[in-house]
Amino acid sequence: MTPEILMLCLVGILLGLLALGFWVGLTLGAVGLLGLALFGGEHAATLTGTAIWSGVNSWPLTAMPLFLFMGEILFRSRLADDMFQGLAPWMGRIPGRLLHVNIVGCGILAAIVGSSGVCAATVGRMSLPELRRQGYDEGMMIGTLCGSGTLGLLIPPSIMMIVYGVVGQVSIARLFVAGLVPGLIIMGLFMGYVVIWSLRNPEKVPQAPERLPLLEKFRQSGRLIPTMLLITLVIGSIYGGFATPTEAAVLGVVGALILAWSKGSLDLTTFIKSVEGGVTTTVLIIMILAGASVLSALMDYSSLPHKLAAFVAGLELSTGMLLFGLAVLYLVLGCFLDGVSMIVATTAVVLPMVTAAGVDLVWFGIYLIVLIELAQLTPPIGFNLYILQSLTGKDLMTIAKASLPFFMLLLLTLLILALWPGTVLFLPEMLVGR
Repeated sequence: MTPEILMLCLVGILLGLLALGFWVGLTLGAVGLLGLALFGGEHAATLTGTAIWSGVNSWPLTAMPLFLFMGEILFRSRLADDMFQGLAPWMGRIPGRLLHVNIVGCGILAAIVGSSGVCAATVGRMSLPELRRQGYDEGMMIGTLCGSGTLGLLIPPSIMMIVYGVVGQVSIARLFVAGLVPGLIIMGLFMGYVVIWSLRNPEKVPQAPERLPLLEKFRQSGRLIPTMLLITLVIGSIYGGFATPTEAAVLGVVGALILAWSKGSLDLTTFIKSVEGGVTTTVLIIMILAGASVLSALMDYSSLPHKLAAFVAGLELSTGMLLFGLAVLYLVLGCFLDGVSMIVATTAVVLPMVTAAGVDLVWFGIYLIVLIELAQLTPPIGFNLYILQSLTGKDLMTIAKASLPFFMLLLLTLLILALWPGTVLFLPEMLVGR
């Protein structure tokens, strides 16, 4: 059996095990170990140990558990209540009114926690009861929350950016800066859609509330000050060059603890649950990274990524066709894998191809993360769909249907990024350099 046929068999085994629902980290590691045993023989154990150590022994990776811990603390604080009360007075006169609180609230929260599920769940717990009470359309309530929750993956600090930066050897600081403008573009598209929908369906939007005096609006917005200070502390320290992502994560944890304590939501039980939540998620991601590092070692040993890159180069595909093909691949994978698994399982093969095509790896990282955002909205694995199902009690297809317009807007974002790559690259080039 030729090495190429053997690798195709191993890929088939990998896809089959993943489709059957086996743990991703263990599956990646087991298939990688099997392949190394077949290719490397007696050196398989040494190669496996070296791959796992090099895959998880990364200083930039230390930012991940800290950001996860910070998100867990804020998830259990009264942050969502403050955001809702602080944003609502300014949305009352915009067509769509409080539906925009879901979008802006998720955008603000994304700049703190770096997690899609936390954004959707935290904002949804506060906004859904109030929106229902006032009579807003159920489908738009669900759609705005489900779609906007994906901003947690793109607006820094993002756990996905940390994972991609580590496995792809890409500057995490540049990725953080690069995600800001695309995140604002997505927020603008979502809010624009809500405005158009509201103007076309005025009967589905409650009457405008009584106009508040300007001073009262500012008074209620004062509840946003702690949140904005925390965002400035974390992201501002990175953008300003005062701290690395890991150092900024430490500042964020300290700020989150102070914020939770000042609101009276920090006690021993909350602290322990936050630690447990952060540790659990970190261990799951580390297991996936460790398994993927073994699979990547197999890929390198077999030279498959370089052969594929040479094959794709021989096809003389345009950059646009290559990106389109990869988009289709990731959309299919997104139906069956979570975002971290998609990144770590494919970068060893994909990055040599995009590098050979002359694609900037920072730009491709943002492009990839938007594709992972789309995966959050695709059944049967779309994580945000399950979050909204738990919050609303609706069936999965109803939630997927409500999210469809926002899915299409994310596809439009991909097109914008492909046509105008400067929307991603100009800010990191200006603030961080090449």
